[in-house]
Order: sequence, then C-alpha cells, then structure tokens
Amino acid sequence: MTKELVIRNMTRPEVDALVGWAAREGWSPGLNDAGLFWANDPEAFIAAELAGELIGGGAITSYQGEFGFMGCFIVRPEFRGRGLGNSLWHARRARLLTRLRPGASIGLDGVFEMQDYYAKGGFVFSHRHLHFRAEIPERPVTPTVGNQEIVPLAEVPFEQVLDYDRACFPAPRATFLQGWLSQPEAAAFGCRRAGNLSGYGVVRRCDQGYKIGPLFADDGQAAQALYARLAGFAAGGPLFLDAPENNPAALELVHRHRMTEVFGCARMYLGPAPELAHQRIFGITTFELG
Repeated sequence: MTKELVIRNMTRPEVDALVGWAAREGWSPGLNDAGLFWANDPEAFIAAELAGELIGGGAITSYQGEFGFMGCFIVRPEFRGRGLGNSLWHARRARLLTRLRPGASIGLDGVFEMQDYYAKGGFVFSHRHLHFRAEIPERPVTPTVGNQEIVPLAEVPFEQVLDYDRACFPAPRATFLQGWLSQPEAAAFGCRRAGNLSGYGVVRRCDQGYKIGPLFADDGQAAQALYARLAGFAAGGPLFLDAPENNPAALELVHRHRMTEVFGCARMYLGPAPELAHQRIFGITTFELG
C-alpha cells in the first residue's frame, strides 16, 4: 500500500479539509485559519493521496527561507498504523529542507507520544507548549491595568509590531501578520508604556469558543492587561491559550485565571534552537505554523 501513496501539493479546498481534521483532533483551529495559512504560503501544504483519496496531509511552512515549521501533520484514523504517515512525514521534511537556506532550522510542536519518533528524524527537544482552557463569564471583570495603556493594535504602526514580533519569532513574517491581525471575528490589542509597545495579543473565533495567539509581552503585568482585554472579546464561551512551559510567568498567568490544562506538545528543532525572548512569550501563535 505504501508504494501506491502519492505525495503532492494540496489544493485550497484540501487545506479546508486538513484544518477540519485538526478541529476534530481537538486542536481548536480558528475559523479563518485555512484561508490565512494558504495566503501566507500556498506551497506549504502537502497531501498524501491513496487510490485517488486524500488520506493525510501537513504543512511545511517556509518563512522567507530563514526558518521552517512542520505542523498540522494528520493521517485519517482509518489509515494509521500502515506506514503511510511515516512516508508522508519524511517526504515533508525533505521538501521543506529544499525550501530553506542551508543551515536554517526547522521547528515543530509534536504530541508527546510522537516525541521519540521525531527525535529519530533529527529533532531535538526544547520545551513544552501546554494547551489551556478557561470558561469566560458573560460579563468578565476587567481589572485596572496600572501604567499600561491597552489600545487596538491597528493604532500601532505596523513596523513597531513587526519589530516586537521578531524578538519572539525565529524569522520575519510580515505577510502572515498582515492577514492575521486583520482577520474577521477576531481582535488584536497592543500594550503601551510611556508610548512604547510593551506587548501585543490576538484573539480569534474557533470551532469552539475563542483562542488567544500570540500573546507576547514584556512581563507578567503587561501580559495580564492584554489577557483581560482579549478575554473580554471571548465573553460567554471557552477560551484557549497555548502557553510555553519555559516561561514561568506564562504559567503564573494561566494559573491565576484558573485555566485547565487540556493537552501539550513538545517544541522540537532540527538544527540550532532559535534565540528568542522566551520571557516575552506567554502564548504561541499556532501549533500549525509556529
């Protein structure tokens, strides 16, 4: 059966199917994720086809050739355990390497039970990202924010957002952010101190409830002010946040709001781990694109 497997680029409707599978896996993708992912890098989506049927897929996103990310790796349950996923995964890794400059690193967020498998493919464990859920009341209480000023992110010059984002992400991603920050059924806010950007966050509508991502901030106080405003947008429903375990202040934030851990993923890298301002990362952007 493995010899009959066809590995090819996905079509736009197939990306919708892949994101739908991610929703069924409980990963809480956003309602607009498929379109935004495609607009960012349409060459990133790889299909596994068997006898003319789509049976799996995944993303191999390239950020200007400087950093790659393998995500959204899914094989339909009825086709698992037959080596098809193994063929797909290795084909994706090989293709992504050709899309990057020599020596560029590749990241992924893998479920814990697949960590040893990814290690055999050369990926080295860095830290864990934990998926948390909170129930937001219909009228959440927004606390005072001290010397922070929370403003719609559209009021902040885009170049400032790009500069702040670059400290928290391994490569420039202007194309991605242009769509991500202006997507429908979402809100983006910035935190200012003395006129300077000290963090930003985005919350978007998902298949169930809402999800924050990213949430970047100078410290816990700025993160708390942003979280409060973002949670207000999700009033009356579940709210999700994928927090990095290597930032103690991020874990303090989720515990303060009594968020419940649902599952986690291992962040792993093929090649050198990027130098990031980990103390500023309170919530990653997506499991699918990094």
